[in-house]
Amino acid sequence: MDLGTIWFVLWGVLWAVYFIMDGFDLGIGSFMPFLAKNNEEKRIMYNAMGPFWDGNEVWLITAGGVTFAAFPRTYAVMFSALYTPLMLLLFALILRGVSFEFRSKVDSPGWRKLWDTCNFLGSFLPALLLGVAFANIFKGIPIDAEGILHGNLLTLLNPYGLAGGVLFVLLFAHHGALWLAYKSVGDLHDRAVALAGKLWPIMAGVIVLFLGMSFAMTKLFTNYLVNPILFVILLAAVAGLVLTCYYRRAGRILASWGASAVLIGTTALFGVVGIFPALLPSSLNPAFSLTIENSSSTPMTLAIMLGVALVFVPVVIAYQIWTLRTFRHPVTKEDLDYEEAY
Repeated sequence: MDLGTIWFVLWGVLWAVYFIMDGFDLGIGSFMPFLAKNNEEKRIMYNAMGPFWDGNEVWLITAGGVTFAAFPRTYAVMFSALYTPLMLLLFALILRGVSFEFRSKVDSPGWRKLWDTCNFLGSFLPALLLGVAFANIFKGIPIDAEGILHGNLLTLLNPYGLAGGVLFVLLFAHHGALWLAYKSVGDLHDRAVALAGKLWPIMAGVIVLFLGMSFAMTKLFTNYLVNPILFVILLAAVAGLVLTCYYRRAGRILASWGASAVLIGTTALFGVVGIFPALLPSSLNPAFSLTIENSSSTPMTLAIMLGVALVFVPVVIAYQIWTLRTFRHPVTKEDLDYEEAY
């Protein structure tokens, strides 16, 4: 396996890990206004996300950094062709980050409502935009030989792109409901479990719809038909979908969340593997696509990056494991009394 292919695989894995790790707190923020009954429950939900959300976004920075360093031409075209949705994504994430820090600074219902709204928008919009963006990448973006987009934001809001956006919102909301169930007790815990149960059949239906649309409207299945062994990715996704329901009904919430993580990760990898060796397929002409061959950095750059990644990625993984273990206990009313609590 050459260095370009290695980095393509790592590129896909990093995006999948980001969706898994940031997905649960984006999901919690997306349904917070509809599930929380009072300020105390909102604070529990904030503290269920609080120790993790900023560390989770390290994976977004890493995935973007890898795109920039390993595939600079892809990065340039992506951030030009998808400029509007990516800027909306950036501003939404900024609002979300600020909401965590500012919400408790003033003891006023109006002030808290303002930042609760920012947290909701900063959670829902990224989930939707990421789904729309990646669905369009899977389908192919109308870029020419110069990397210029033939269209605008409305071009990206096609049926397949919107289906991807809805799918990501549901995947993240279901993932977040399970995490909240794991991190809460009492009535809030029960309602979080019930929410996950209500979302599961809708999510399963949209997954089937998205796969059908992928078969009819994209070339994602080409690599799978050529190399049937790759269907193990889809089988893992199906297993994750079934097991997350089974474990939730059995009361094994953490195991259900783990199965949901498998579902999200394999869903992302399904698309990434389907477009290989392209990173940014062109729907105008396959010759205009940005691939490993025409957009990767020099072999020396890729080799140096691989050495750096082998050193520092395990450090990030160790940090996240430590964080998850340290803050694995459910958030209770007593935890809200700490000065450090949100």
